[in-house]
Amino acid sequence: MKHVKIILLFALTCYMYPSIAQESQNYIEFNDRKNIVHGVYLGLHAGYGEIEGKETYIAGLKVAYVANQKFEIGFVTKALFSNQNIPGIFSPEIADLGAVYSGLHLEPIFFSKAKINLSFPVLIGGGAMGYINTNWDDEEEAERYQEDQWDAIFVVEPGVNVLYNISRYVQLEMGVKYRFSSKVELSSDEITRINGFSAGFGVKMGVFNLGRNRYKKNIPNHE
Repeated sequence: MKHVKIILLFALTCYMYPSIAQESQNYIEFNDRKNIVHGVYLGLHAGYGEIEGKETYIAGLKVAYVANQKFEIGFVTKALFSNQNIPGIFSPEIADLGAVYSGLHLEPIFFSKAKINLSFPVLIGGGAMGYINTNWDDEEEAERYQEDQWDAIFVVEPGVNVLYNISRYVQLEMGVKYRFSSKVELSSDEITRINGFSAGFGVKMGVFNLGRNRYKKNIPNHE
């Protein structure tokens, strides 16, 4: 009788084991909150602001890496044009202001798991600023004067952005920034810095969550 019980127990175990194994194969369980994701993107930016009370237009290009949807690090370059209409610099013509600068982009991101995020970007870099005149008739004379009207600058530009995640491939950003620059020495001291507020809008295109596990669900059992 004892041997019969052992045989029945062994047979029951063999019968139940395939069912248990099958169930384990049809179900995946993991902690998605510990799943680290990465991202890369190319961003385009347009902005509007003021320098010395005159309207200023800004365009930018950015390439960045996104760490776990919480921090960005990358490279950004910007160009600005300010409609200053300063007389006498290119006598008898008037002059406007231009600048080009590039540098390191850093951006901590808060509420990164939500559809709308808050971030605090900062640009640290340098470039050049100077006076611009597009009304010259003599091209050689224009080039000579333009070269004398540019100087190197150091720029720090912190800001605050609101980010809207359209999908894992596209993100919109909107925010305000303040630009601090070093002092320049030009032939005219009408403008010595490009400090000022600006507001802007941008779009980022890339992949923001590489490595995301997209299979957080039961696998259907087809028999």
